[in-house]
Amino acid sequence: MENNASDRNEALSPQAQTAKAAILAECDALVAAGVRFAAVHFDGYGDDGTTEEVKCYDSEWYASGEHEPVKYDASHLQEHFEALVPFGYENDCGGFGDVVLNVNARKLTVERNDRFEDYTTTTYEV
Repeated sequence: MENNASDRNEALSPQAQTAKAAILAECDALVAAGVRFAAVHFDGYGDDGTTEEVKCYDSEWYASGEHEPVKYDASHLQEHFEALVPFGYENDCGGFGDVVLNVNARKLTVERNDRFEDYTTTTYEV
């Protein structure tokens, strides 16, 4: 099941708006360096999570772990990318995902995958 959050028209917090503007302001420098995507991956559960460092890619498309990053120091963007990581992804069963900048399109997307527990109940008379 896919949930398209853009349909909800959620407003960004002032911190997230500032982070988005700072990241988008770097697009020209990233294009000049041959970067097509910049991304951070986040993962966590049991109230503990981690966000990886910003990595840059020159690939045609982005998927976490599918391509080797290029050598580009994007550490100055780390705090801004982390501001866009969804709050609470690490709670309970946890979740994982990516904050991705498509440099050429100048578009930021957040993909969040939530983990959950499921069970089946069977009742019968003996």
